[in-house]
Amino acid sequence: MAAERLQKVLARAGIASRRAAEELIRAGRVRVEGRKVTELGLQVDPEAKVEVDGRRVQREPLVYVLLHKPRGVMTTLSDPEGRPTIRELLRGVGARIVPVGRLDFNTSGALLCTNDGELAAKLMHPRTQAPKVYVAKVAGVVDDRARERLSESIWIDGRPTAPAEVRVLRVEGQKTWIQVTLREGRNRQVRRLGEQAGLPVMRLARVSHAGIDTEGLRPGQWRHLDEKELLALRERYGVPRRVKLRPPAPTPAAPERSRRVTAAKAPQAKAPQAKPLTARARSGGRPSPAGPTSPRGRTRRP
Repeated sequence: MAAERLQKVLARAGIASRRAAEELIRAGRVRVEGRKVTELGLQVDPEAKVEVDGRRVQREPLVYVLLHKPRGVMTTLSDPEGRPTIRELLRGVGARIVPVGRLDFNTSGALLCTNDGELAAKLMHPRTQAPKVYVAKVAGVVDDRARERLSESIWIDGRPTAPAEVRVLRVEGQKTWIQVTLREGRNRQVRRLGEQAGLPVMRLARVSHAGIDTEGLRPGQWRHLDEKELLALRERYGVPRRVKLRPPAPTPAAPERSRRVTAAKAPQAKAPQAKPLTARARSGGRPSPAGPTSPRGRTRRP
């Protein structure tokens, strides 16, 4: 893993935010390999010994999470207006992670989150062209001409956008569901494409980012990326540099045949059976005309 700035190392270890970590450095409370550091910007080797107030910093393991962000939630860890944020949804992750890019307040869908700064920077860089796939409901019927307009490059923040890939999914009366694939992440790009084409976006969700999709996740749920997904990211984009491979699970030994008792062969309790009546009992306690009975109920011959 490449060297990182000291304040970033402290932030990723959960010591403090980057801004607060800078204050710790300026105050002379941080040491690297036993040497006090007071200037910002120092690049730290991953194996270097870093201490804060004499205590060694233990780096958190790298975590990769996919969150299905609901509508009405900020893609930030705090909000000055008190609106809900993804921090509340990610409390159970056990590490301090940040989102890879942004989703609008009223846009739901796939949001990658990690504490691997290298992966986040790589996927967000325009040259990487990691695909972001959206499904949108727009007002109006999208014919071939409208689809071409939705695909056109537009200007955002003084720069032209890369053309979008647009596919019509279905038409419902005067509304159309479309799939939009972007190769960059610009501010409100899909919604602005709709405005440019005269087709206002009524509903918007991102279904996948860099090939990682939200299938099986309901809004508000998250999951860790699995080994297969991490290997696919590394093959396509070169990150993450290290993927911890899980050893194959051992095949359990078959149980001994003599000890296996299936439900079909399990012994069942037998219902009690009534004892046969003796001749005396059948005759109401009077001796049988044929003679007295034996203990087993059979008539003894004289």
